Order: sequence, then structure tokens, then C-alpha cells
Amino acid sequence: MRVLAYVYPGWHPIPERDASFYPGFTEWDLVYASKPRFDGHVQPRLPAWGRYDDRDPVEVARRVELCGAHDVDGLVYGFFWCRGKRVFGDALDRGFLGSRAGQGFPFATMWANRMPRRVLPVARVDQPVIEVDRLVPSDAVDFGELVLYLAERYWVRDNYIRVGGRAYFSIYDATFFLQELGVDGARAAVARARALLAARGLPPMHLAAIEPSAQVIRDVREVGFDSVTNYVLLPDWKGDFQQDYAARVAIRAAQWPALQRAAGLPYHPAVTPGWDASPRAADFGAAKPKKYPWWPVVVGEHPDKFRAAVAQAVAYARATAGADEELVFVASLNEWSEGHYLEPDTRFGTAWIEAVRDGRR
Repeated sequence: MRVLAYVYPGWHPIPERDASFYPGFTEWDLVYASKPRFDGHVQPRLPAWGRYDDRDPVEVARRVELCGAHDVDGLVYGFFWCRGKRVFGDALDRGFLGSRAGQGFPFATMWANRMPRRVLPVARVDQPVIEVDRLVPSDAVDFGELVLYLAERYWVRDNYIRVGGRAYFSIYDATFFLQELGVDGARAAVARARALLAARGLPPMHLAAIEPSAQVIRDVREVGFDSVTNYVLLPDWKGDFQQDYAARVAIRAAQWPALQRAAGLPYHPAVTPGWDASPRAADFGAAKPKKYPWWPVVVGEHPDKFRAAVAQAVAYARATAGADEELVFVASLNEWSEGHYLEPDTRFGTAWIEAVRDGRR
């Protein structure tokens, strides 16, 4: 059994954001400026250890050691790539792999096939939730280059996570990947990438589809994916504005078997300690747009309830997967601007990550 936590690598300035906002901008500015927007609204949600730069190996090592001490078995770093262009890469290369702790701690990569937002906090309600120019286009050649880039730099490392002897790699928006390339095109891209790996003697790939929609989930096996999972599987995006945490956990857990049946592949359950993207949204007062990042907000979250969610996910993984494929994913280690994190906060201290340790026993 392995519990793996996703990492958002965006807690340092990059030139693209300097140009869009102001020099030195990070989402810490949004997190610390967030205010309550309704009675009982828990904002701001602040890190007990303060804001940090995730390029700093000392700061990152502190968090990696915390994970190791609380039975988090590995970290899955978001990897932002668009046709050879990377952003936020220093969090992995300098912060994690540059740290003493990160050089031996298990890690994997997730292709975050969306570019970061250039307008934060979001103020326009007449735009789609995912602007077209944030979507990351790809094709068979580009996908092969991405896979080779990852394999040559990361998958060959001894501490890279493997499933069944293959390097674990996931695609965040698997739905967009399949819809853009089509079933035939996606299948050709995956097959080509596997052939490139074999030809160069690089580790083979375990490819996981994240968030496949109902329209594509029955195609993932044919395309060549090896498993299915989620990132944040908690809110009902079109439901009530305030949604109870325990109720949403129960609803989502009940959906895991159906997701596995629809995909025809192993399903690795995903849990999260909460959801509130208010820091990323301009405050419209009572006139809340019914879309991300204003809507919805999950309320009533607590480390005890999260511990129960982890225990449920662990039990499901043990009952449905082979020994080397028992995986549970947690979103996330550090998504402070969306209200889901394991790092210590000013409300509960280290109780969120303690819930992972206690929930898997």
C-alpha cells in the first residue's frame, strides 16, 4: 500500500507571472489577502510555517521529512509542459531534487496539461472556466518528446515511483488529451511513446488517466492507459454553493466501483481534505458566479473526517488492486489557494497529515 500526495509547484515567481501581474507575484499574495465571504467561512487558510519559496531545498526538505514521518509514501509533482516549454520547473529540480531529503524520497510526475492562469484573482465571469489559450495542445510527436524528456531526467532515478516495474506517469486532463487527439490519435501517441522508451533502453511507462469524463472513460483502455484516478474528486461542481464535507466524501466513495467498471482498468481512489478556491476569485459579494473559482465551497471539513476518508480509500485499494498497485492519492500537499493541503495550518497544526498516518492503519 502506498499513499501518494500531489504537489502544486507554483509557489515561486516565474517570468510569465511577473509579466502578467507584477515582479515577484505568487499565489501567496492571494492566500494571505483572502477574507471570509459568508458566516462561518474559514478564510484565510494560512500555513503554520508561513509562506515559502518551493525552490528552496531547505524549505522543501522540511516538508519532505514531514511526509516521511507521517506515512506519505511519495509525492507526485505537477509538470507544466507545452510543446517543449516548461514553467514552475524549479520547484522539482531545485527545491525537491536539490534537497538532501528529496534525493532519496519517492516521487513521480503528472503532466499538468494546462497553462497557469494569467489573471488572478479571476474577475471575469463572461469567460469559460478554462480559457481556450490555457489548454495545452499536443500530438504524437510532442507527446513522445515529453515522455522522453521525463524518462531521461527523472524516470531513470532510483527514487522514481514504479508500479509493476514501470515508471508511474499521469495526465491531469485526460479528457482534453483524448478529445483533442481522438481515440486513434491518442492510441498512436501512447504507442509511439512506449516504442521510443523501449528503443532507447529507458524505463517502461505506467500511464494513468486523471479525470476522464463520462464521454471518454470507456476509451482509456483502448488508448493504452494502465489505470484511472482523480485529482480532486469531492465537490459537485453544479450543486449547492455550500456542500458538506462528510456527505460529499460518502457520495464520491460510492462512485469508485462504477469508475473502475467504466474504465475497465484499475481505479486508484483519490481523497482530499477540503475544497475552497475563494482566494483565486475576486469578491463579488452576494452575487457569486456559479462557476470555478467562486463556486462551490466545501464546509464542515475536519482532520477526523479526513482520516475516515483516507481509511476508506485504503480499504478500497487493498480490496481491488494487486499488491504493487495498491495506490491512494491525496490532493494535495500544498494547494493552499484551493483549500486542500497536508502541510501544517494555523487551525489544526499537523493534524491534516497526521490523519493520513492514522487513516491507513
